[in-house]
Amino acid sequence: MKSYLLIFLIILTFTSCSSKQESIESPKIDTLISRFLSIGLVTDSLQRAVNLTTIWDSLSQHQLIPFTDDSTVLFLYRGEAASVTWNGDFNSWSSDASFRNIGNNISGTDIWFLKQNFPSDARLDYKITINGENWILDPSNPYQQWSGFGPNSELRMPKWKEESLKKVIEGVLSGKLSSHKIIDSKSLGYKIQYRVYTPSGYDVSQNLPVLYITDGQEYSDPQLGAVPTVLDNLIYLQKIKPAVAVFVEPLNPTNEDENRRMDEMGMNEDFLSFFVNELIPEVESNYKVIASKENRVILGTSLGGLNAAYFAFSRPDIFGGAAIQAPAFWYKEGIYDLVRDAKDYPSSIYMSVGTVGDNTDDARLMRRLLKQEGIDFSYIEVNEGHSWGAWSAQIDDILLQFFGK
Repeated sequence: MKSYLLIFLIILTFTSCSSKQESIESPKIDTLISRFLSIGLVTDSLQRAVNLTTIWDSLSQHQLIPFTDDSTVLFLYRGEAASVTWNGDFNSWSSDASFRNIGNNISGTDIWFLKQNFPSDARLDYKITINGENWILDPSNPYQQWSGFGPNSELRMPKWKEESLKKVIEGVLSGKLSSHKIIDSKSLGYKIQYRVYTPSGYDVSQNLPVLYITDGQEYSDPQLGAVPTVLDNLIYLQKIKPAVAVFVEPLNPTNEDENRRMDEMGMNEDFLSFFVNELIPEVESNYKVIASKENRVILGTSLGGLNAAYFAFSRPDIFGGAAIQAPAFWYKEGIYDLVRDAKDYPSSIYMSVGTVGDNTDDARLMRRLLKQEGIDFSYIEVNEGHSWGAWSAQIDDILLQFFGK
Protein backbone atom coordinates (compact mmCIF):
# COMPACT_ATOMS: atom_id res chain seq x y z
CA MET A 1 0.00 0.00 0.00
CA LYS A 2 2.88 2.41 0.78
CA SER A 3 4.30 1.83 -2.70
CA TYR A 4 1.03 2.80 -4.35
CA LEU A 5 0.68 5.90 -2.17
CA LEU A 6 4.22 6.98 -2.98
CA ILE A 7 3.70 6.64 -6.72
CA PHE A 8 0.32 8.35 -6.54
CA LEU A 9 1.83 11.30 -4.65
CA ILE A 10 4.57 11.57 -7.27
CA ILE A 11 1.94 11.57 -10.01
CA LEU A 12 -0.25 14.17 -8.33
CA THR A 13 2.59 16.70 -7.95
CA PHE A 14 2.51 17.43 -11.69
CA THR A 15 0.01 19.11 -14.01
CA SER A 16 -2.44 16.72 -15.66
CA CYS A 17 -4.22 16.78 -19.01
CA SER A 18 -6.94 14.68 -20.63
CA SER A 19 -6.49 10.95 -21.32
CA LYS A 20 -6.87 9.53 -24.83
CA GLN A 21 -8.72 6.42 -23.52
CA GLU A 22 -11.50 7.78 -21.37
CA SER A 23 -13.73 4.77 -22.16
CA ILE A 24 -11.86 2.75 -19.53
CA GLU A 25 -12.26 4.49 -16.18
CA SER A 26 -9.47 4.58 -13.59
CA PRO A 27 -8.57 7.85 -11.86
CA LYS A 28 -5.12 6.64 -10.82
CA ILE A 29 -4.24 5.35 -14.26
CA ASP A 30 -5.72 8.37 -16.06
CA THR A 31 -3.61 10.61 -13.83
CA LEU A 32 -0.50 8.56 -14.57
CA ILE A 33 -1.15 8.80 -18.32
CA SER A 34 -1.71 12.54 -17.95
CA ARG A 35 1.60 12.86 -16.12
CA PHE A 36 3.44 11.13 -18.99
CA LEU A 37 1.63 13.33 -21.52
CA SER A 38 2.62 16.48 -19.63
CA ILE A 39 6.26 15.37 -19.59
CA GLY A 40 6.12 15.00 -23.36
CA LEU A 41 5.13 18.68 -23.61
CA VAL A 42 8.20 19.91 -21.71
CA THR A 43 10.29 21.87 -24.24
CA ASP A 44 13.59 21.60 -22.37
CA SER A 45 14.90 18.17 -23.46
CA LEU A 46 17.16 17.81 -20.41
CA GLN A 47 14.34 18.61 -17.99
CA ARG A 48 12.02 16.31 -19.94
CA ALA A 49 14.53 13.44 -19.59
CA VAL A 50 14.96 14.09 -15.86
CA ASN A 51 11.21 14.14 -15.22
CA LEU A 52 10.69 11.01 -17.27
CA THR A 53 13.47 9.09 -15.54
CA THR A 54 12.19 10.12 -12.10
CA ILE A 55 8.71 8.74 -12.59
CA TRP A 56 9.82 5.67 -14.59
CA ASP A 57 12.43 4.68 -12.02
CA SER A 58 9.89 5.08 -9.21
CA LEU A 59 7.43 2.79 -10.98
CA SER A 60 10.12 0.21 -11.73
CA GLN A 61 11.65 0.20 -8.26
CA HIS A 62 8.28 -0.43 -6.68
CA GLN A 63 7.38 -3.16 -9.20
CA LEU A 64 4.41 -1.21 -10.51
CA ILE A 65 4.84 -2.02 -14.20
CA PRO A 66 2.31 -2.96 -15.47
CA PHE A 67 0.37 -0.48 -13.33
CA THR A 68 -2.93 -1.91 -12.07
CA ASP A 69 -5.93 -0.38 -10.36
CA ASP A 70 -8.90 -2.59 -9.52
CA SER A 71 -9.98 -3.98 -12.93
CA THR A 72 -7.86 -1.66 -15.07
CA VAL A 73 -4.28 -2.14 -16.22
CA LEU A 74 -1.80 0.19 -17.86
CA PHE A 75 0.82 -1.75 -19.80
CA LEU A 76 4.01 0.31 -20.18
CA TYR A 77 7.15 0.00 -22.28
CA ARG A 78 10.11 2.34 -22.62
CA GLY A 79 12.27 2.14 -25.74
CA GLU A 80 12.72 3.39 -29.27
CA ALA A 81 10.34 1.62 -31.65
CA ALA A 82 8.17 2.15 -34.70
CA SER A 83 5.34 0.18 -33.09
CA VAL A 84 4.66 -1.66 -29.83
CA THR A 85 1.91 -4.21 -29.19
CA TRP A 86 1.01 -6.48 -26.31
CA ASN A 87 0.11 -10.11 -27.03
CA GLY A 88 -0.86 -12.87 -24.64
CA ASP A 89 -3.67 -14.93 -23.20
CA PHE A 90 -6.04 -11.99 -23.63
CA ASN A 91 -5.84 -12.03 -27.46
CA SER A 92 -4.92 -15.70 -27.97
CA TRP A 93 -1.34 -14.61 -28.62
CA SER A 94 -2.29 -12.25 -31.50
CA SER A 95 -4.85 -14.50 -33.23
CA ASP A 96 -7.84 -12.60 -31.77
CA ALA A 97 -8.00 -9.40 -33.82
CA SER A 98 -10.95 -8.04 -31.81
CA PHE A 99 -8.71 -7.24 -28.85
CA ARG A 100 -7.16 -3.77 -29.02
CA ASN A 101 -3.47 -4.46 -28.42
CA ILE A 102 -1.72 -1.55 -30.18
CA GLY A 103 0.30 0.70 -27.92
CA ASN A 104 0.19 4.52 -27.94
CA ASN A 105 3.40 6.53 -27.98
CA ILE A 106 3.71 9.58 -25.71
CA SER A 107 4.83 12.30 -28.09
CA GLY A 108 8.28 13.61 -27.23
CA THR A 109 9.19 10.49 -25.24
CA ASP A 110 10.09 6.84 -25.76
CA ILE A 111 7.17 5.72 -23.58
CA TRP A 112 4.45 3.43 -24.99
CA PHE A 113 1.28 2.48 -23.19
CA LEU A 114 -1.85 0.35 -23.54
CA LYS A 115 -4.84 0.67 -21.24
CA GLN A 116 -7.22 -2.28 -20.84
CA ASN A 117 -9.76 -3.84 -18.51
CA PHE A 118 -9.56 -7.34 -17.00
CA PRO A 119 -11.19 -8.98 -13.97
CA SER A 120 -9.58 -7.65 -10.80
CA ASP A 121 -8.39 -11.16 -9.83
CA ALA A 122 -7.01 -12.11 -13.25
CA ARG A 123 -3.52 -13.53 -13.89
CA LEU A 124 -2.42 -13.56 -17.53
CA ASP A 125 0.69 -14.42 -19.55
CA TYR A 126 1.93 -11.92 -22.13
CA LYS A 127 4.86 -10.64 -24.15
CA ILE A 128 5.66 -7.28 -25.75
CA THR A 129 6.08 -7.21 -29.52
CA ILE A 130 8.42 -4.58 -30.95
CA ASN A 131 8.00 -3.46 -34.57
CA GLY A 132 5.68 -6.37 -35.28
CA GLU A 133 8.36 -9.06 -35.11
CA ASN A 134 10.52 -8.97 -31.98
CA TRP A 135 8.68 -10.71 -29.11
CA ILE A 136 10.27 -9.92 -25.75
CA LEU A 137 9.63 -10.33 -22.05
CA ASP A 138 8.54 -7.11 -20.34
CA PRO A 139 11.91 -5.71 -19.18
CA SER A 140 10.28 -3.78 -16.31
CA ASN A 141 8.13 -6.62 -14.97
CA PRO A 142 9.89 -9.00 -12.53
CA TYR A 143 7.09 -11.57 -12.60
CA GLN A 144 7.29 -14.45 -15.04
CA GLN A 145 5.40 -17.69 -15.66
CA TRP A 146 7.00 -20.55 -17.55
CA SER A 147 5.22 -22.28 -20.39
CA GLY A 148 6.16 -25.29 -22.48
CA PHE A 149 7.94 -22.81 -24.78
CA GLY A 150 9.84 -20.88 -22.12
CA PRO A 151 9.00 -17.91 -19.88
CA ASN A 152 6.32 -15.29 -20.37
CA SER A 153 5.77 -12.06 -18.47
CA GLU A 154 2.95 -12.26 -15.98
CA LEU A 155 0.19 -9.73 -15.42
CA ARG A 156 -1.05 -9.97 -11.84
CA MET A 157 -4.23 -7.99 -11.23
CA PRO A 158 -4.68 -6.59 -7.69
CA LYS A 159 -6.97 -9.29 -6.25
CA TRP A 160 -5.11 -12.28 -7.68
CA LYS A 161 -3.59 -14.50 -4.97
CA GLU A 162 -0.49 -16.62 -5.41
CA GLU A 163 -0.70 -20.36 -4.66
CA SER A 164 1.80 -20.89 -1.83
CA LEU A 165 1.81 -24.70 -2.10
CA LYS A 166 3.74 -24.53 -5.40
CA LYS A 167 6.83 -23.61 -3.37
CA VAL A 168 8.67 -26.09 -1.15
CA ILE A 169 7.65 -25.73 2.50
CA GLU A 170 10.61 -25.49 4.86
CA GLY A 171 11.22 -28.81 6.60
CA VAL A 172 9.10 -30.84 4.16
CA LEU A 173 10.08 -34.48 3.60
CA SER A 174 10.49 -34.85 -0.15
CA GLY A 175 9.38 -37.83 -2.17
CA LYS A 176 11.40 -39.37 -4.98
CA LEU A 177 10.97 -39.00 -8.72
CA SER A 178 12.37 -42.00 -10.54
CA SER A 179 14.58 -41.96 -13.60
CA HIS A 180 12.87 -42.56 -16.93
CA LYS A 181 11.35 -45.99 -17.48
CA ILE A 182 10.59 -47.36 -20.94
CA ILE A 183 7.75 -49.55 -22.19
CA ASP A 184 8.02 -50.94 -25.73
CA SER A 185 4.29 -50.74 -26.34
CA LYS A 186 2.59 -53.45 -28.39
CA SER A 187 -0.61 -51.40 -28.47
CA LEU A 188 1.06 -48.34 -29.99
CA GLY A 189 3.96 -49.95 -31.85
CA TYR A 190 6.61 -47.70 -30.30
CA LYS A 191 8.37 -46.95 -27.03
CA ILE A 192 6.91 -44.71 -24.33
CA GLN A 193 8.76 -43.27 -21.35
CA TYR A 194 7.42 -42.42 -17.93
CA ARG A 195 8.59 -41.51 -14.41
CA VAL A 196 7.13 -42.44 -11.05
CA TYR A 197 6.84 -40.28 -7.93
CA THR A 198 6.83 -42.09 -4.59
CA PRO A 199 6.18 -40.13 -1.39
CA SER A 200 8.43 -39.87 1.64
CA GLY A 201 7.95 -42.99 3.77
CA TYR A 202 6.98 -45.07 0.75
CA ASP A 203 9.34 -47.91 1.73
CA VAL A 204 7.36 -48.64 4.90
CA SER A 205 3.93 -47.64 3.60
CA GLN A 206 0.89 -49.73 2.82
CA ASN A 207 -0.43 -49.80 -0.74
CA LEU A 208 -1.27 -46.32 -2.00
CA PRO A 209 -3.68 -44.68 -4.46
CA VAL A 210 -2.16 -43.65 -7.78
CA LEU A 211 -2.49 -40.63 -10.06
CA TYR A 212 -1.78 -41.19 -13.77
CA ILE A 213 -0.77 -38.00 -15.61
CA THR A 214 -0.30 -37.25 -19.30
CA ASP A 215 2.17 -34.56 -20.47
CA GLY A 216 4.22 -35.87 -17.57
CA GLN A 217 7.40 -33.99 -18.46
CA GLU A 218 5.55 -30.70 -17.86
CA TYR A 219 3.37 -31.68 -14.90
CA SER A 220 6.50 -32.90 -13.07
CA ASP A 221 8.53 -29.76 -13.86
CA PRO A 222 8.73 -27.41 -10.82
CA GLN A 223 8.45 -24.39 -13.14
CA LEU A 224 5.30 -25.76 -14.82
CA GLY A 225 2.95 -28.25 -13.14
CA ALA A 226 5.00 -28.69 -9.94
CA VAL A 227 2.97 -31.79 -8.99
CA PRO A 228 5.76 -33.45 -6.92
CA THR A 229 6.19 -30.26 -4.89
CA VAL A 230 2.48 -29.91 -4.17
CA LEU A 231 2.24 -33.62 -3.29
CA ASP A 232 5.15 -33.28 -0.86
CA ASN A 233 3.61 -30.21 0.78
CA LEU A 234 0.09 -31.61 1.17
CA ILE A 235 1.37 -34.95 2.49
CA TYR A 236 3.64 -33.11 4.94
CA LEU A 237 0.69 -30.97 6.11
CA GLN A 238 -1.39 -34.16 6.45
CA LYS A 239 -4.04 -32.74 4.13
CA ILE A 240 -4.00 -35.77 1.80
CA LYS A 241 -3.20 -39.44 1.98
CA PRO A 242 0.22 -40.34 0.54
CA ALA A 243 -0.09 -41.22 -3.14
CA VAL A 244 1.99 -42.43 -6.06
CA ALA A 245 2.04 -40.39 -9.29
CA VAL A 246 2.92 -41.75 -12.76
CA PHE A 247 4.10 -39.11 -15.25
CA VAL A 248 3.63 -40.38 -18.82
CA GLU A 249 5.47 -38.42 -21.51
CA PRO A 250 4.37 -37.96 -25.14
CA LEU A 251 7.94 -37.33 -26.29
CA ASN A 252 9.72 -39.94 -28.40
CA PRO A 253 12.42 -41.35 -26.06
CA THR A 254 14.96 -41.47 -28.92
CA ASN A 255 14.07 -38.04 -30.33
CA GLU A 256 12.45 -35.71 -27.82
CA ASP A 257 11.78 -33.11 -30.52
CA GLU A 258 9.02 -35.46 -31.67
CA ASN A 259 5.90 -34.89 -29.59
CA ARG A 260 3.12 -37.45 -30.17
CA ARG A 261 0.43 -35.84 -28.03
CA MET A 262 -1.77 -34.77 -30.96
CA ASP A 263 -2.23 -38.42 -31.94
CA GLU A 264 -2.13 -40.04 -28.51
CA MET A 265 -4.63 -37.79 -26.79
CA GLY A 266 -7.28 -37.48 -29.51
CA MET A 267 -9.60 -40.23 -28.21
CA ASN A 268 -7.03 -42.80 -29.29
CA GLU A 269 -8.15 -46.40 -28.57
CA ASP A 270 -4.57 -47.66 -28.84
CA PHE A 271 -3.39 -45.15 -26.25
CA LEU A 272 -6.16 -46.28 -23.89
CA SER A 273 -5.17 -49.89 -24.54
CA PHE A 274 -1.57 -49.02 -23.67
CA PHE A 275 -2.66 -47.68 -20.27
CA VAL A 276 -5.07 -50.50 -19.47
CA ASN A 277 -3.09 -53.48 -20.76
CA GLU A 278 0.53 -52.38 -20.38
CA LEU A 279 1.24 -49.36 -18.19
CA ILE A 280 -1.15 -50.01 -15.29
CA PRO A 281 -0.21 -53.71 -14.97
CA GLU A 282 3.48 -52.76 -14.97
CA VAL A 283 2.99 -50.08 -12.30
CA GLU A 284 0.87 -52.38 -10.15
CA SER A 285 3.48 -55.13 -10.43
CA ASN A 286 6.39 -52.90 -9.43
CA TYR A 287 4.90 -50.42 -6.96
CA LYS A 288 2.82 -50.62 -3.83
CA VAL A 289 -0.41 -49.21 -5.24
CA ILE A 290 -4.03 -50.18 -4.71
CA ALA A 291 -5.35 -52.08 -7.73
CA SER A 292 -8.89 -50.72 -7.78
CA LYS A 293 -10.73 -48.10 -9.81
CA GLU A 294 -11.54 -46.10 -6.69
CA ASN A 295 -7.83 -45.51 -6.22
CA ARG A 296 -6.89 -44.66 -9.83
CA VAL A 297 -7.19 -41.11 -11.18
CA ILE A 298 -6.34 -39.83 -14.67
CA LEU A 299 -5.19 -36.19 -15.00
CA GLY A 300 -4.49 -34.05 -18.05
CA THR A 301 -4.74 -30.55 -19.47
CA SER A 302 -5.87 -29.23 -22.87
CA LEU A 303 -5.67 -32.29 -25.16
CA GLY A 304 -4.80 -34.15 -21.98
CA GLY A 305 -8.09 -32.91 -20.52
CA LEU A 306 -9.91 -34.38 -23.51
CA ASN A 307 -7.93 -37.59 -23.00
CA ALA A 308 -8.78 -37.75 -19.29
CA ALA A 309 -12.50 -37.50 -20.07
CA TYR A 310 -12.17 -40.11 -22.83
CA PHE A 311 -10.32 -42.57 -20.59
CA ALA A 312 -12.68 -42.17 -17.65
CA PHE A 313 -15.93 -42.42 -19.61
CA SER A 314 -14.64 -45.24 -21.83
CA ARG A 315 -13.33 -47.29 -18.91
CA PRO A 316 -14.93 -46.21 -15.64
CA ASP A 317 -14.15 -49.73 -14.45
CA ILE A 318 -10.44 -48.75 -14.58
CA PHE A 319 -10.44 -45.04 -13.70
CA GLY A 320 -12.64 -44.01 -10.81
CA GLY A 321 -11.49 -40.40 -10.99
CA ALA A 322 -10.89 -37.90 -13.79
CA ALA A 323 -9.17 -34.51 -13.40
CA ILE A 324 -9.89 -32.49 -16.54
CA GLN A 325 -8.08 -29.16 -16.94
CA ALA A 326 -8.75 -26.66 -19.78
CA PRO A 327 -10.21 -29.44 -21.95
CA ALA A 328 -9.77 -29.18 -25.73
CA PHE A 329 -13.06 -30.92 -26.49
CA TRP A 330 -13.19 -29.07 -29.82
CA TYR A 331 -10.47 -31.41 -31.08
CA LYS A 332 -12.76 -34.46 -30.92
CA GLU A 333 -16.39 -33.47 -30.45
CA GLY A 334 -17.33 -37.14 -30.25
CA ILE A 335 -16.45 -36.84 -26.57
CA TYR A 336 -19.89 -35.31 -25.95
CA ASP A 337 -21.63 -38.34 -27.48
CA LEU A 338 -19.43 -40.65 -25.42
CA VAL A 339 -20.50 -38.94 -22.21
CA ARG A 340 -24.15 -38.71 -23.29
CA ASP A 341 -24.31 -42.42 -24.18
CA ALA A 342 -22.30 -43.69 -21.20
CA LYS A 343 -23.98 -46.43 -19.15
CA ASP A 344 -21.52 -45.90 -16.31
CA TYR A 345 -19.18 -43.07 -15.38
CA PRO A 346 -16.33 -42.23 -13.00
CA SER A 347 -17.35 -41.67 -9.41
CA SER A 348 -15.36 -38.44 -9.03
CA ILE A 349 -14.80 -35.74 -11.66
CA TYR A 350 -12.93 -32.44 -11.44
CA MET A 351 -13.06 -29.98 -14.35
CA SER A 352 -11.56 -26.50 -14.63
CA VAL A 353 -11.09 -23.85 -17.30
CA GLY A 354 -9.94 -20.26 -17.68
CA THR A 355 -12.18 -17.45 -18.80
CA VAL A 356 -9.59 -15.55 -20.88
CA GLY A 357 -8.45 -17.13 -24.15
CA ASP A 358 -9.11 -20.67 -22.93
CA ASN A 359 -11.40 -23.56 -23.92
CA THR A 360 -14.21 -21.95 -21.94
CA ASP A 361 -17.10 -22.75 -24.29
CA ASP A 362 -16.03 -26.42 -24.48
CA ALA A 363 -15.93 -26.79 -20.71
CA ARG A 364 -19.26 -25.04 -20.24
CA LEU A 365 -20.91 -27.29 -22.82
CA MET A 366 -19.60 -30.36 -20.99
CA ARG A 367 -20.76 -28.89 -17.68
CA ARG A 368 -24.30 -28.56 -19.05
CA LEU A 369 -24.18 -32.11 -20.38
CA LEU A 370 -22.95 -33.55 -17.08
CA LYS A 371 -25.76 -31.74 -15.28
CA GLN A 372 -28.34 -33.05 -17.74
CA GLU A 373 -27.08 -36.59 -17.23
CA GLY A 374 -27.26 -36.20 -13.44
CA ILE A 375 -23.52 -36.83 -13.01
CA ASP A 376 -21.82 -35.42 -9.91
CA PHE A 377 -18.72 -33.31 -10.58
CA SER A 378 -16.67 -30.37 -9.36
CA TYR A 379 -16.24 -27.41 -11.67
CA ILE A 380 -14.17 -24.24 -11.42
CA GLU A 381 -13.58 -21.24 -13.67
CA VAL A 382 -10.65 -18.89 -13.08
CA ASN A 383 -9.93 -15.51 -14.62
CA GLU A 384 -6.78 -16.76 -16.28
CA GLY A 385 -5.71 -18.12 -19.64
CA HIS A 386 -4.52 -21.40 -21.17
CA SER A 387 -1.43 -21.43 -18.97
CA TRP A 388 0.58 -23.45 -16.51
CA GLY A 389 0.14 -20.58 -14.08
CA ALA A 390 -3.56 -21.47 -13.89
CA TRP A 391 -3.18 -25.25 -14.02
CA SER A 392 -0.44 -25.56 -11.40
CA ALA A 393 -2.42 -23.42 -8.96
CA GLN A 394 -5.25 -26.00 -9.13
CA ILE A 395 -3.12 -29.06 -8.33
CA ASP A 396 -3.81 -28.75 -4.61
CA ASP A 397 -7.57 -28.66 -5.25
CA ILE A 398 -7.28 -31.75 -7.44
CA LEU A 399 -5.24 -33.69 -4.91
CA LEU A 400 -7.56 -32.69 -2.08
CA GLN A 401 -10.60 -33.88 -4.02
CA PHE A 402 -9.21 -37.30 -4.88
CA PHE A 403 -6.83 -38.04 -2.00
CA GLY A 404 -7.92 -35.69 0.78
CA LYS A 405 -8.23 -36.93 4.33
